[in-house]
Amino acid sequence: MNYEKIIGQQHQFFNTNATRDISFRKKELKRLKSILQQNEALLYSSIYKDFKKSEFETYITELSIIYHEIDLALAKIKKWSGKKRASISLTNLPGKSYIIPEPYGTVLVIGAWNYPYQLSICPAIAAIAAGCTVILKPSEIPSHTSEIMAKLINENFDPGFFRVIEGGVKETTALLAVKFDKIFFTGSVPVGKIIYQAAAKHLTPVTLELGGKSPAIITKDVNINLTAKRLVWAKFLNAGQTCIAPDYVLVESSIKDQLLSSIKHHIDKADYAVENQNYPQIINEQNYDRLTNFIEADKVYLGGTGNKDERIIAPTVLKDIELSDKVMQDEIFGPILPVLSFETIEEAIEKVKTLSKPLSCYIFTRSKSLKNKMLKEISFGGGAVNDAVMHFTEQTLPFGGVGDSGIGNYHGKYGFETFSHYKSVLQKPFWIEPNLKYSPYSATKLKWLKRIIG
Repeated sequence: MNYEKIIGQQHQFFNTNATRDISFRKKELKRLKSILQQNEALLYSSIYKDFKKSEFETYITELSIIYHEIDLALAKIKKWSGKKRASISLTNLPGKSYIIPEPYGTVLVIGAWNYPYQLSICPAIAAIAAGCTVILKPSEIPSHTSEIMAKLINENFDPGFFRVIEGGVKETTALLAVKFDKIFFTGSVPVGKIIYQAAAKHLTPVTLELGGKSPAIITKDVNINLTAKRLVWAKFLNAGQTCIAPDYVLVESSIKDQLLSSIKHHIDKADYAVENQNYPQIINEQNYDRLTNFIEADKVYLGGTGNKDERIIAPTVLKDIELSDKVMQDEIFGPILPVLSFETIEEAIEKVKTLSKPLSCYIFTRSKSLKNKMLKEISFGGGAVNDAVMHFTEQTLPFGGVGDSGIGNYHGKYGFETFSHYKSVLQKPFWIEPNLKYSPYSATKLKWLKRIIG
């Protein structure tokens, strides 16, 4: 496939200025929503073929978020795209300053496999809202979802505006060799580094949505039952294959046993099973093997069993875990929850800081002072207090990482900003022109300039 030609067509389309028209962007976003809604049955069956994700979970974690992103963009796109006035200094009076958002141009969006619709299409929505043309490269791992996205988009959109290119490492490498105006990637840290290096050759700006070991820190004053209920849902949603899932728990020692008991109660109550359509498979055999390697039999509190043929790992809780254990060396990205304990909040914070900056952090406490201490001292992309994962659903909050967990953010207006350049403009009139800055210079002019500039 000639990627230079394909991307050249997108550059040509962008240069027609069609995408700068707000009505065009709205029309295309409405088209996208309509196509997805009309083909929901195909979307559900495709993702079920890939890893037996249920219709319920696909809707709440994928399609509903896509629809909300489109609806918000349709409601706010005119405001987001408008010229913004800026203040002006005495130096440039009389005059005015303003900022004009403009689309970057032709962008590449590389999606992830764990939420294959949402993590591919939501960044594309933001790019369309900003006025860009889009090449979307979904993850090849869930092949059926990649195929249905390619079919629905490529059959209904001008390829010069919005096109899906399928493939794996070979195709992605070839795409990265071509210059884009912006690259947006969701995936692992190692691949994120490859994307960053490839983009640097063209001085292409990037947004990297990566991962990391996101902690849940629990102090002794919490509602243990509700804390466990929220943790269990957040951890085992999508069989733990969620970049913002609680990767491990740090619990105050005095309530550790109570918390473990409550976690077991809520796992049993949830009755996680593929046949009940409330628990999906592990995405592939490679990830199944990687995850089972984390499970040390003598540390299993609950679960620990699996079925390789079906790619199913039971919800697993590990106890008496230390930072040196292998389960703490990498992001888990699966249904395994290690539980560590601490005596003081300083100890807990130090343990978190031993690891790379996480994508998310979840603080469970009734103490305002402890909450503020953790929020102040722990660096993380985003998170929640007394809940987990749900901050992702708030379109008013930017979503993104920090350090090894990512660069940049998106969601709502932050997605629009990610795919926009903010062009600054100073405008002056012709009717007057102070002579202070022009030569010949003099002591008097310098005196007045010092008064004006400060």
